[in-house]
Amino acid sequence: MAIPIIDLFAGPGGLGEGFSQVGWREGNPFFRIGLSVEKETFAHRTLRLRSFVRKFPYDKIPEEYFQFLKEGRPPEALFSLKKFSEQARTAENEAWNETLRNDDDFNTALDVRVRMALRGNENWVLIGGPPCQAYSVVGRSRNKGEKDYVPEKDDRHYLYQEYLRIVGVHNPAIFVMENVKGLLSSKVNGSAVFKQILQDLRAPLNGHGCRYRIFSLAIAPHSYDEPEFVDKDFVIESEKYGIPQTRHRVILLGVREDICQKGVRPSVLTEEKRISLYKILTLPELRSGISRGKYNESDWMQAVKRFPVNKLRQEIERLSDRWTMENIRDALGGLRVPSSDMGGNFVDKPPSSIKAEHLRVWYEDERIKGVFNHSARTHMESDLHRYLYASSFAKAKGRSPRMEEFPELLKPAHKNRDSGDFDDRFRVQVTGKPATTVTCHISKDGHYFIHPDPSQCRSLTVREAARIQTFPDNYFFCGNRTEQYIQVGNAVPPLLANKIALIVKKMLIEAFGDCG
Repeated sequence: MAIPIIDLFAGPGGLGEGFSQVGWREGNPFFRIGLSVEKETFAHRTLRLRSFVRKFPYDKIPEEYFQFLKEGRPPEALFSLKKFSEQARTAENEAWNETLRNDDDFNTALDVRVRMALRGNENWVLIGGPPCQAYSVVGRSRNKGEKDYVPEKDDRHYLYQEYLRIVGVHNPAIFVMENVKGLLSSKVNGSAVFKQILQDLRAPLNGHGCRYRIFSLAIAPHSYDEPEFVDKDFVIESEKYGIPQTRHRVILLGVREDICQKGVRPSVLTEEKRISLYKILTLPELRSGISRGKYNESDWMQAVKRFPVNKLRQEIERLSDRWTMENIRDALGGLRVPSSDMGGNFVDKPPSSIKAEHLRVWYEDERIKGVFNHSARTHMESDLHRYLYASSFAKAKGRSPRMEEFPELLKPAHKNRDSGDFDDRFRVQVTGKPATTVTCHISKDGHYFIHPDPSQCRSLTVREAARIQTFPDNYFFCGNRTEQYIQVGNAVPPLLANKIALIVKKMLIEAFGDCG
């Protein structure tokens, strides 16, 4: 019997997907999601749909799933088909659209659902990441700008206590908790939040429940009996572990004391060769649209070709070199409208094969016969020119240009543009390196996530961001494009979660054998 997982603050399901993939493709899943809780409506829809998909053996995911999505039909329409009634009902029970909060009535209802999901199994796993806005460096800076903001009254600082309550009341064998790196420096009432979190998690219910030892997944302790770490030891730098993204997050591994007393010891993540962006960004080419104007392909071609080549030639060569100028000329000279145009929620042109061979099985699914969630956004004509310049610069230099390296004519009309605060306002994702961190800010304007191909003049699509986040290609994101971007940006990379899940699996087998 598969080990139950309870997933709190689940988002679109990145952590849960990583755990669920253990053995699923081979027909013998080691873990099963018993309950996932998420407050955001569209992330919940995505969770529920993926839950439905996982009710089938991997090689028997119904053809109707792929067909409905290709036709643009609401994924929920699958649930109404009589042949899938049992799977739909189970998915509805598994994915719960609720806000975790300190409320007695709600907690009573949550405890009932947890017990039902565990089915009496004491050896289960809790995963999740309490919302990070209050902890992140950017979030704290934004909060300080709010006139009436009082950190002590921001409930988001204490949402981890809802996670903590589940640990204390239900005693998971192991828990995995993820959060932003800014958690390490966050303070409330002058006290370090992270120090308090560690103390609480080691002894939930004020020490009256099960006790836990907290481990790093990056560094082995000198002593497993009394593991001691400095704060930075809990930071996982994803690019070191085969994830094509420089995403740095705090991840805690908590192990129940009785398991530790059996001599079971967690291993750490194995470092791997870094994955460059070009190895996974193999999706069909698209053109962007034009905002505040017309949208047809002829208008786009003309807008891009209005790039002031002759006017800026000398300045570009001074700021960069002649190769940047050559890249611009090549892009303009060979400019064409891609066969997939601006894309869509389904593009019927299959991607090229992943260039990292060991990742092909993880990402690709030939049953799709195309690409999901691959729609280009619209941009102002001036931004098309900035994107063309920036991606041509990156192609020549191997890095994104700083604001001071933009020609004056291409700089945005922001009064603080040269202050240094906007040095990377326009950031190209460079093909020869892992991508920078994908965050929910990608839903705003795309300036931090410019596609590296100068001839496409656009920001990354949802699917390209999902590739960077290591979501399998058959993982569909519900909602409109903005809502999809937010889900992808908030997620834990499923492939990283899968690597953590394998460590957890090994520990559970050592502790309990066939421990279902």
